[in-house]
Amino acid sequence: MMTTSLIKLFHKDLTKLKQELECYTNEALLWGVTDGISNSTGNLCLHIVGNLNHFIGAEFGNTGYVRQRDLEFSLKQVPGAELIQQVDQVMVIVENTLKTLTPEDLQKDYRRRADEDAMTTEYFLMHLAMHLAYHLGQINYHRRLLDSH
Repeated sequence: MMTTSLIKLFHKDLTKLKQELECYTNEALLWGVTDGISNSTGNLCLHIVGNLNHFIGAEFGNTGYVRQRDLEFSLKQVPGAELIQQVDQVMVIVENTLKTLTPEDLQKDYRRRADEDAMTTEYFLMHLAMHLAYHLGQINYHRRLLDSH
């Protein structure tokens, strides 16, 4: 079933996100930026966690999570251990929520906004997995660029 594959993909990439965070030799660099790079690894991590908590947790899992998207990019100096804890928490939310979705749920129409074309829930979940992978690639590059010791 599609949800089993999605659970595996999210678990794989969120595990890799934690590994990337742990690979920084200088935790301060989690919040570093350089010319042409405006988002730090720390902010990208907060964004990933916020995105998944909002769309998978709140929208599909009814967790009650209230997203504060601006904070995903304005908060700074959150300790690495806290970022990892947030990733662990969202991994549980993603898995538990996806396990509840039926094949019928996956084929339902979903819209993020009223002014957008409908897509299936399945399509949107694949989009979220790709969004995570995109930012994970940015984080990997960011780490290798700024923490290359």
